[in-house]
Amino acid sequence: MLTTKQPQQDLTSPSLTQESRSPTTPASAAATTRPGTFVERRTAWLGASIQVEGKISSNEDLQIDGTVEGPISVQGKKLTVGPTAQLNSEVVAREIVVYGKVHGNLRAFDRVEIKKDGSVIGDITTARIMIEDGAHFKGKIEIDRSEPPAGSRLETVGAPTASGTN
Repeated sequence: MLTTKQPQQDLTSPSLTQESRSPTTPASAAATTRPGTFVERRTAWLGASIQVEGKISSNEDLQIDGTVEGPISVQGKKLTVGPTAQLNSEVVAREIVVYGKVHGNLRAFDRVEIKKDGSVIGDITTARIMIEDGAHFKGKIEIDRSEPPAGSRLETVGAPTASGTN
């Protein structure tokens, strides 16, 4: 008799446990997908088939894998130039990482990285720089450790620096 009661108790216990879990699982799932709920997005992305002619401005990290002709401003954030990207742009960002091709001047308030298959033709102004073996760079580098000016905008790209050159 003990053996028959134990299986009955074991059969009822899991069903009670499942019933007690069922109401909480949908409630937590509904809370995460509820309209109007803030979902943190880490990086905005322009895909490889995207072609942009004009000004790009962003207040979030941005990865570009397509083609861009025009100034890019990613204020206080990171710009990643993907391996398929081709930029003909003046760029301002906190950090710039280049895997693709950039033709234009770069201004990074923190650092610039040119990866082994990356290419930059233009001048770079930054506090720190890293150029990997195999990367292509043609231009000049200015190390500027000053903080970005408050409210700096894209219009400052191309303006003469303190030395009088771009």
